[in-house]
Amino acid sequence: MDVSVQSGEYGYQPVENWGTLPPGFSFQDVGGVGVDRDDNVYVFNRGQHPMIVFDREGNFLRSWGEGLFPRAHGLSFGPDDTLYLTDDADHTVRHCTRDGKVLLTIGIPGKPAPFMSGEPFHRCTHTALSPQGDIYISDGYGNARVHKYSPDGKHLFSWGQPGSDPGEFNIVHNICCDADGWVYVADRENHRIQVFDGHGHYETQWNNLHRPCGLYMTPGRHPICYIGELGPGMAINLEVPNLGPRVTITDHTGKRLARFGGLKAGFRPGEFQAPHSIAVDSHGDIYVGEVSWTNWRGVHGNEPPPHQLRCLQKFRKVEASSPA
Repeated sequence: MDVSVQSGEYGYQPVENWGTLPPGFSFQDVGGVGVDRDDNVYVFNRGQHPMIVFDREGNFLRSWGEGLFPRAHGLSFGPDDTLYLTDDADHTVRHCTRDGKVLLTIGIPGKPAPFMSGEPFHRCTHTALSPQGDIYISDGYGNARVHKYSPDGKHLFSWGQPGSDPGEFNIVHNICCDADGWVYVADRENHRIQVFDGHGHYETQWNNLHRPCGLYMTPGRHPICYIGELGPGMAINLEVPNLGPRVTITDHTGKRLARFGGLKAGFRPGEFQAPHSIAVDSHGDIYVGEVSWTNWRGVHGNEPPPHQLRCLQKFRKVEASSPA
């Protein structure tokens, strides 16, 4: 099935069955996905091999992180091609090389701060780097905060509290920073992305989203933003169409450029269950990690998941058709 995105240059085609796993390997859920400067794809997952690395064609390269990450949640790359890995069950962020050497650990492994105390961390979710190399950490399930750290892991300050007013959060789930230093926060259950300056001062917000979950921005000035929307999660609205799950593409002001996915959750290529993380390679291809197993259990309880349930999709960018 082709995915047709009728918005200028934004056309994509799903690559079916991308990513060949070795025998005995399983993703379970994909918490984070990222791409290095060589277009190798890093899949931070909740299986027995937390980091699985593929080349651009989906050939397995290596795995690492076994025994270190109890629940993979967020992955982001620094400009030096090192990784920042957020584990929401371990309450830590680990800064790692591409082959898995741990350079820095922020947080106390296995020890959460008190629930909604504002102190780091209680089930932190994701990271982003400022242009100066400072580290923003969204702290997400047991807090409603964004924390800012120096490059060497010193806590600088935090902002945010529970609520729905500007600067308040209801599951701060993902975070990005652009080349000008603006900070973009996926405020998932408030159905918006909030924008702050580097000091945590509220600037604006983007609406018309449904549970924004994954967030990726291209490098440079005036970036393009890719947003994974989780879609309905309650029995009362589960079958309501046109709420997601889906991927939305915007410019740096939040103006929508394209959107794709089915009208409801589905299993065909190009349809989604639970988009959780997004990355884009140098060719413009999109990788979407999903937490489909967790989402399925949360929505359907003990009903067995179908065999089509998947947690990772690739979309190849295709050239827009020339006008007749």
